Amino acid sequence: MLYTAGRREDAVRLGPKHIQGGRIRFTQAKNEDRAPVEMDMPPHPHLKAAIDVGPCGVETFLVTEFGQPHTANGFGNWFREKCIEARVPGRAHGLRKAMAARLAESQATAHEVMSITGHRTLEEVENYTRAARKPGMADSAMLKLQTSAAKIVPPQIEVGQEDEKDLIKQAHLAALALPRGLEPLFSP
Repeated sequence: MLYTAGRREDAVRLGPKHIQGGRIRFTQAKNEDRAPVEMDMPPHPHLKAAIDVGPCGVETFLVTEFGQPHTANGFGNWFREKCIEARVPGRAHGLRKAMAARLAESQATAHEVMSITGHRTLEEVENYTRAARKPGMADSAMLKLQTSAAKIVPPQIEVGQEDEKDLIKQAHLAALALPRGLEPLFSP
């Protein structure tokens, strides 16, 4: 589920027949009769390794303890129980969200995320990736600020220790100054 960003309805249907030409190809179960979404992606190396190691069923990769394919609800319940046993939070759908977040954190574009998750609109992808991108955007913003501040070099003059502190302080304040044409609402 994690490396296909599939829903549980997709996970219980995926099997060897969906690996074609070294790619994972399937139709998402959601809305398949009204507006099918065809998925076509390379398998992530971790997913390929998990499939190779098995155990896998003949028709589907995921099978019950009796060797039969899971139902979507049965799989969801089984997954929840395994999370509880392992004392980890989570449900099957959380893996889909986790993949969308990982893609966003790795700087995948919204359209690239959509190609893996099968979302049709940017708004749907935003729901999954908004929180994931925040720390990265904050890092990027601060780096830009630091880079901007580093470009301001104080004049090369002979100064004492106190004068040097004042020059450094002025350089930092200049880096934070408003661009020309933007005036503060209140003067200090």
